[in-house]
Amino acid sequence: MSGEFPIVDAHQHFWEPEVNYHPWLRDQPPIAFRYGDYSALRRRYLPADYFADAHRWNVVKTVYVETEWDPRDPVGEMRYVERLRRETGWPSVAVAQAWLEREDCAQLLERQAQFDFVRGIRHKPAPGQMNDARWRAGFARLARFGLRFELQAPWTQLAEAVRLAGDFPDTLIVLNHAGLPADRSRAGIDGWRRALAGLAACRNAVLKVSGLGRPGRPWTVDANREIVSTAIDLFGIERTMFASNFPVDGLCASFDDIVLGCREIVRGLAPHEQRQFFHDNAMRLYAME
Repeated sequence: MSGEFPIVDAHQHFWEPEVNYHPWLRDQPPIAFRYGDYSALRRRYLPADYFADAHRWNVVKTVYVETEWDPRDPVGEMRYVERLRRETGWPSVAVAQAWLEREDCAQLLERQAQFDFVRGIRHKPAPGQMNDARWRAGFARLARFGLRFELQAPWTQLAEAVRLAGDFPDTLIVLNHAGLPADRSRAGIDGWRRALAGLAACRNAVLKVSGLGRPGRPWTVDANREIVSTAIDLFGIERTMFASNFPVDGLCASFDDIVLGCREIVRGLAPHEQRQFFHDNAMRLYAME
């Protein structure tokens, strides 16, 4: 099975919380988390662990996404990734941490961009923050360094993201986890679809199909078919990417469950479109060779 087609995992993490300070993985009491109890994540997770989970699949590249490392030392995380790359060859590229409203934003973006494997910045804006002048001034600096913006926010904030995309057309916005469609009621899905359609109309926005687990429920094709199919229909096959969100989504499913489930959902697409979803788009959008 592993030789059938290559996979680029567009969103995954490594960490060693006993060595490096991640507040959410170290502090007590644990923070509230969308998947509920996440005590199983509060341990080291390194490339060997990832490939044990993904051993059935031909994962050829990965995109490391910042792990809410100590916000006092965001550059330290990329130094850590640099060491991992040197020692293990993984990850392929990375998305770094930066706080766009901070006074040191310009200097921090410059330092993060100096790592030749850094492709973007992730920030999880609070409601209304994407409209804040100071935050937007930080966002405006991303294009200067050729950095993508990884947006993790629930779909209720996507109207702000639409304005952001329109005002900064030269910056690629990568929507994490399909806009977090946690409410699977009919009204919830309909609201998510409308919000997603607004962002999909912005040509500088793309989407990761990831993070679709729900606490206490298995990851199934039936539970996620409408979400995945709608995301692809709205954004188009050229602007959607597969991602595992491992180890976080390991709380809800195995790596096999997620890959096999997504494969089943996209089975009706042409073979070259399936390859775009699982491999080609991430290679292109993250400028990987």
